Amino acid sequence: MKTLKFVLAAVIMISSTAMFAKEVVVNTKKSTVEWYGSKIGGDHDGFIQLKSGSFKLKNDKIVDGNFVIDMTTITNTDIEDEEYNAKLVGHLKSDDFFGVEKFPTANFVVTSSTEFKDGKAKITGDLTIKGKTESMSFDVVRNGNDYSTKIDVDRSKFDVRYGSDSFFDNLGDKVIADIFTLDIKLVVK
Repeated sequence: MKTLKFVLAAVIMISSTAMFAKEVVVNTKKSTVEWYGSKIGGDHDGFIQLKSGSFKLKNDKIVDGNFVIDMTTITNTDIEDEEYNAKLVGHLKSDDFFGVEKFPTANFVVTSSTEFKDGKAKITGDLTIKGKTESMSFDVVRNGNDYSTKIDVDRSKFDVRYGSDSFFDNLGDKVIADIFTLDIKLVVK
């Protein structure tokens, strides 16, 4: 009788645990968001810091999540000349690009996900940059406590116009590609 009660209690505990989502908090100090942008004749890269991030896992599926990127932390890593580096970073922070004084953060909210299979899931969510929100989907790879993805973002959809041939004609060799890539590696606590 005691064994039956123990088994019944264990089944109830396991069932109730499966019904609730587990909240996972991202370690913002160990996680990285690296950006890559290109133009005719070259490219640039750097980092942006994650301000906060968490998601909920239920039945091996991300059912909810919210990530905030601190746009004021944009850096450049490919230009060694300090003055030119500062000029580029200042330009990226200006209203020509991300307008970080008015829009200091970007945000991604998970709206749906597939179940992880062989360490991979497809995430869909809403990305907000400069007050504009667009839905996007991408694959996430899980390896232990690490989650990684590469996301191609079309800046023209977020009103980031500078050097974009989506908005301006006759830019010639001054065109900057609309697509930039975020290489994201999340480490969870």
